[in-house]
Amino acid sequence: MALPAPEYLKALKSGTLKRLAKQAVIAMDNCTLCPRQCGVDRTAGEIGICNTGRRAVVASYNAHFGEETPLVGRNGSGTIFFSNCSLRCNFCQNYEISHLGEGREVDDDQLAEIMLDLQQAGCHNINFVTPSHVVPQILMAVYLAAQRGLTVPLVYNCGGYDRVETLQFLDGIVDIYMPDFKFWDPQVARDTCNAPDYPEVAKHALIEMHRQVGDLCIDKASGLAYKGVLVRHLVLPGGLAGTKKVMEFIAHSLSRNTYVNVMSQYRPCGRAREIPALASASSPSEYDQALKEAKLAGITRLDTPRRVFQLW
Repeated sequence: MALPAPEYLKALKSGTLKRLAKQAVIAMDNCTLCPRQCGVDRTAGEIGICNTGRRAVVASYNAHFGEETPLVGRNGSGTIFFSNCSLRCNFCQNYEISHLGEGREVDDDQLAEIMLDLQQAGCHNINFVTPSHVVPQILMAVYLAAQRGLTVPLVYNCGGYDRVETLQFLDGIVDIYMPDFKFWDPQVARDTCNAPDYPEVAKHALIEMHRQVGDLCIDKASGLAYKGVLVRHLVLPGGLAGTKKVMEFIAHSLSRNTYVNVMSQYRPCGRAREIPALASASSPSEYDQALKEAKLAGITRLDTPRRVFQLW
């Protein structure tokens, strides 16, 4: 049995996709799409903290096999890595992309063709990595690609630092939301990202994502996800991520049936060593404790990734 058709195909037919794409582009005139709310005119080439104007910047795209199993399947997740980031964690493992902006500008038509290339290669979905600052570009490209035969689910793979007002442009368009919930403590968010509002922003964002698509739905025959929320949470050294509180929030404010990936692969990248507590990798015991806290909170669907620990 085939997977259910993505919602954006219905939105294309009804005209909703075209309308939302145009509205999102207009919103770049005085850009408040992300929580930084820079207010610059990106359509005129002005740039704010995301260093991105009217055109998106793509670092790379490929069939990715390192994502969660329900996304990868046999042929991989069709990931598109967008350059620049409005959150800018100092420990980012993709620092050259997120902070230094390595990549090339693409117009909406080129972005649409990238999506179609990934689908043609057999990828099970289109996975937008770090998409929060390029929602208008994504919507315009999906509008074009859907007219040309795009039919696979869309994955919004973000850091959780997303305005509800912007996420509402994606209602009925995105099939799978895959946000991080990085920190519970505003001071940790201030120190690492200069974003003390991160915890509150992430709470509202995840609630909105769950309202739109619900718990993660996985096809029994193929093992592939086709709709819903998948939350990632990276274990940081010294308990800086606030795992216990994050898991309790997910269980109580979203659902105990939320699919959660508690991740073990933190290592000090970028400028992480500027913060002493982040100068070393997280330990196996810290990861085990995080898993216990997730289970105690009532989370019933935990991903089981390959555990990787590095000593520094």
